[in-house]
Parts: sequence; structure tokens; C-alpha cells
Amino acid sequence: MRTLSERAGEELLHTLEERFRANPLRHKGIEWEEVAARLEKAQQGMQEETPTEKLASPTSPASLASLAWMEETGGEPDVIGRNEHGEVIFGDCSPETPSGRVNLCYDEAALAGRKKNPPRGSAVGLATEMGVRLMTEDEYRALQAVEELDRKTSSWVETPEKIRKLGGALFCDRRFDTVFVYHNGADSYYSSRGFRAILTV
Repeated sequence: MRTLSERAGEELLHTLEERFRANPLRHKGIEWEEVAARLEKAQQGMQEETPTEKLASPTSPASLASLAWMEETGGEPDVIGRNEHGEVIFGDCSPETPSGRVNLCYDEAALAGRKKNPPRGSAVGLATEMGVRLMTEDEYRALQAVEELDRKTSSWVETPEKIRKLGGALFCDRRFDTVFVYHNGADSYYSSRGFRAILTV
């Protein structure tokens, strides 16, 4: 995972603050000052933490780098909640699935098994590499309850192990003013399907 320069970190914080303040319905009961404190702690640690500490601390330079990647790949990350540990939860809130993460099969096992015309990578593999995870179906539906997303595209979501062991994987979208969950072979991939990421900070 790459790290950010101090200037890039400051620019990212500015972008995130503007988006946070413009979309209050996504994070009712959460104040920007709380979010900023956690993000600024990560920014201050960019030159201080060792590689071991980066992996151990949820509010670390790696957190900012993950958010920067979410932004750069078109996810438009914003705060969508808080977990039981008091950490804030960022999720991709772009109107359509992030354009920088399409043409991906579901996971690395599916990628390895696809001998003919393999995709460029997998959703789970890329998410793991970038320090994030896929949205669950519940998280996806909760976000869709706030605003309408994926009206032309679709997004892989975290798939139960029982389904995955049988070769399938789940994705969601919004059509006919309704959120649908579907199944596909885990090795399938499309130019209109990506994934929405989750990061806790």
C-alpha cells in the first residue's frame, strides 16, 4: 500500500470535508469534527509510524491511502455510519459503480480458475490489496435507502461462503425503483460491474 504526501493528504481531507457537509443525510448524528480528528491523526502519523504500526492501527497513514484510492478510482467515499467501537465508516457513494474498478471477477479463486479470457483482476483481491473490503448486502441496501445508486451499473457485494463454495457470487443494482440482489458465476466480469468499498477509520 502506498502512502500519501502531506500535501496530497491535505487535499484529500478538503475533498472529504466538502462531500461530508454537502450530504448530511448519509451520516446523521455524526459531526465533521469527529471525522476530522480521526483523519488528522492518520495524517500526522504519515512520517512517524513504522510498517508494523501501520498495519496495527485503524487510524493510520494506510487509512488515508485507502481513502485516496477509493477517491481516485471513482468511488466518491463519504461517511455512512459509525460502528460499535466508535470508528467512522466510509463507503463509496458514487452514483454509479466506481468506474476504476470494473471488469473484475469476484475473487482470486475465480480469477485463477478462469483460463480463457481472464479479467484483469478480482474485486476481493483488489479490495484486500488496497486495505478495504466489499460492502455487504445489508450495507448496500442501507445506502440505497438514502439515495438512488447503480441505476445503470451493478456492484459485487460480499457473498456468503455457502454460495461461494458452490461457484456463485452476489451483486446488486437498482432498477425499476427497486434494489435487487442477483447471482452470477464468480468468474464472470462486465464493464458495467465494479464494487463498492468499505473502510473504517
